[in-house]
Amino acid sequence: MSTPDPKRIVAAGYDRIGDAYARDSLRTRVEERERYTRLLFDHLPPGARVLDLGCGSGVPTTRCLAERFAVTGVEISPEQVRRARANVPHVPFVQADMTALQLPPASLDAVAAFYSIIHVPREELPRLFRSIHGWLVPGGVFVGALGAHDEQEEIAADWLGAPMYWSFFDADSNLRMLQAAGLSVLSSRLETADEDGTPVTFLWVLARKEG
Repeated sequence: MSTPDPKRIVAAGYDRIGDAYARDSLRTRVEERERYTRLLFDHLPPGARVLDLGCGSGVPTTRCLAERFAVTGVEISPEQVRRARANVPHVPFVQADMTALQLPPASLDAVAAFYSIIHVPREELPRLFRSIHGWLVPGGVFVGALGAHDEQEEIAADWLGAPMYWSFFDADSNLRMLQAAGLSVLSSRLETADEDGTPVTFLWVLARKEG
């Protein structure tokens, strides 16, 4: 039996759970999302070029960022991209696998990844972090939620109504990989919140490309 393609699981899953995920995004980890959105507001001037990796339906994060910045959203799920274009019509959205994304060097002031990199197979993270470093201008920042425990692969048969895939390194390994990619970690914090009765922890990082 062939091993399921993790990225197909993620894309197909988010295609199926559009309404459920939209509701979940507005009720789960609300303060956390707001805190790290404000962090980008604190570190960037108006009009800064921001890439939202794994933007989902564009709500709430992309819409909030677009009030101040020139944002581009990237999302693997065609259905989520369709919803994002309807929800935030003035923002360009790209349907793509973030690990295969090709962007000009030093073309971004910031990259945001709110609960999206956790869906990337962990063996691909070093290359993704190097890509993020390359996309950023000197002094540009990365803000994102990463894994906090070591688990090569987790596949849920039913997450909000569809199968879903995650992959994690522990917090220390993630920090080492960011530094190996050339990003200086300015802050890191473990954030735990209740998700349907289960405490779930992520490592949130703010990192900068030194220039």
